[in-house]
Amino acid sequence: MAAIETVQRASGRGIWGWMFFDWAAQPFFTVVTTFIFGPYFASRMVSDPVMGQAAWAWGIAAAGLVIAVLSPILGSIADQTGPRKPWIASFAAIKITSLTLLWLAAPGSNVFLIVALFSLASVAAEFSTVFNDSMMPRLVPKSEIGRVSNIAWGLGYLGGMIALIFVILFMAGNPETGKTIIGLDPILGLDPKLGEDARATGPMSAGWYFLFILPMFFFTPDAAKGIPIGPAVRQGLSELKSTLAEARKRVGIFRFLVARMIYQDGVNALLTQGGVFAAAMFGWSITEIGIFGIILNVVAIFGCWIAARLDTALGSKVVVMIALVMLTVATAGIVSTGPGFTLLGLIQLSTVDSGGLFGTAAEKAYILYGLLIGLAFGPVQASSRSYMARSVTAAESGRYFGIYALSGRATSFLAPFLLATISWATDSARLGMAVIILFLGIGIAILIRTPYPADQPVE
Repeated sequence: MAAIETVQRASGRGIWGWMFFDWAAQPFFTVVTTFIFGPYFASRMVSDPVMGQAAWAWGIAAAGLVIAVLSPILGSIADQTGPRKPWIASFAAIKITSLTLLWLAAPGSNVFLIVALFSLASVAAEFSTVFNDSMMPRLVPKSEIGRVSNIAWGLGYLGGMIALIFVILFMAGNPETGKTIIGLDPILGLDPKLGEDARATGPMSAGWYFLFILPMFFFTPDAAKGIPIGPAVRQGLSELKSTLAEARKRVGIFRFLVARMIYQDGVNALLTQGGVFAAAMFGWSITEIGIFGIILNVVAIFGCWIAARLDTALGSKVVVMIALVMLTVATAGIVSTGPGFTLLGLIQLSTVDSGGLFGTAAEKAYILYGLLIGLAFGPVQASSRSYMARSVTAAESGRYFGIYALSGRATSFLAPFLLATISWATDSARLGMAVIILFLGIGIAILIRTPYPADQPVE
């Protein structure tokens, strides 16, 4: 069981600086990974949409494998060196550079290069998150962790939504008319026919990230300086080995980590592939995908606001369980929907296109299922983070959040790999997406029998 400790609350500026990390980081996931650049890559940069989705998923799988191997090692080393900010700064430089170079992703470009740049940005983003998350137990008492974590996550979705709205209104042009949804020419002379509106989201997200991580560097308190990097590597690797052995003996924590390893794999695959799947099935333009993303982010902010209250009143486990059930129902709805039907044909839908955005009944059904995803995907991640933070001490937070990242990525190559392989082998993106339900269901089954906090005795 984690030792009882007293944490002195950081200043308001320090806590807000920490929370603004999520605000800074989210446009990469919202604009680049999910709603704008990813669908552009699959549907326009690569000539075959099915192969585009497969290549994108394989890139995510490769990044997940690197993250799984290195996150716990880096977390253990950081516990020895002390401060987290130098690590965050180093990976921020890698992320910003990789995102900026996504501008090179013109139609017909080298697929391997673009996937490699995206994967590198994903790795750097996740490593930065490991170190930022491990700062949380030092900022507020455990009774406040769930509220702060969910507010930070909601703040991230607000930032992602604002960035996405900006892209839709001022950058994303119709390839035929060259105009944005409000009838303007894309800013900076971006040419939609060349994919420049989507490609520019890489540099834009890089600039956003650089600007808004500065409050964390200026105002958020960091851990005290530890030992030099050389001895820290040796000590960190040694301690990682003992921590992995220790985690297996702390049965509740081990069970939570296994559950999260499985369900987070499904959540990640759903977030990264949902927009790509819709773009391929319905032929959505950047504008339609972007508006879908805005709808999800608005709902996500509301979901995190509710979860911040529920987490304090009912605990992180209850919030995570509710969110996982919602995601499972939503995924089943999505994969069972196609032109003219939903729920695998149990409900027939009109195929008449009324014109305008989301003109068919199937598209409207997809959006309804998407609302469930919007409500749940913030709380499932924010309350998982607070679940972990409430189960460990501040002194061990680096190595345990490294293992936490490992649990979120250890098999993260598996769902995208299975999704990509099944999509390719069957020539059906729908069958590939159905894999996600399996991961969510297994995670729920394990989490039901996990204590809360996870350092409590197992019944």
